[in-house]
Amino acid sequence: YADVRIVSLAKRAEEIFLPGNSESVILARSSSALRLITRIRDEAHRFAISFHRSRRRKRTLKSELEEIPGIGENTKFILLKELGSVESIKDANIDTLTNIKGIGEKTALSIYNYFHKEN
Repeated sequence: YADVRIVSLAKRAEEIFLPGNSESVILARSSSALRLITRIRDEAHRFAISFHRSRRRKRTLKSELEEIPGIGENTKFILLKELGSVESIKDANIDTLTNIKGIGEKTALSIYNYFHKEN
């Protein structure tokens, strides 16, 4: 990897900066090289944001289900596999929950009551 050159691209002016050089390189806005570098930067940014959101969503999702008394890893897995999301679990009625293989009436009631408790 010693041969790989690293550059940075300033967002607003689309100036290119090279290591060890304080002067920026400015390519024409119509330059195909600038379009390529811009697309690479934008894709790296999109990927990083998506990854971060995914991790945050999983952390939030996991902690919310862990708050329900009597719900362990296996039950969380069953619920998410069957219903697909925490939103679907929240929207499920007691009959829907008890019809899921591995979820008994007591557990279904606990889940339902957790998401529908009176404030």
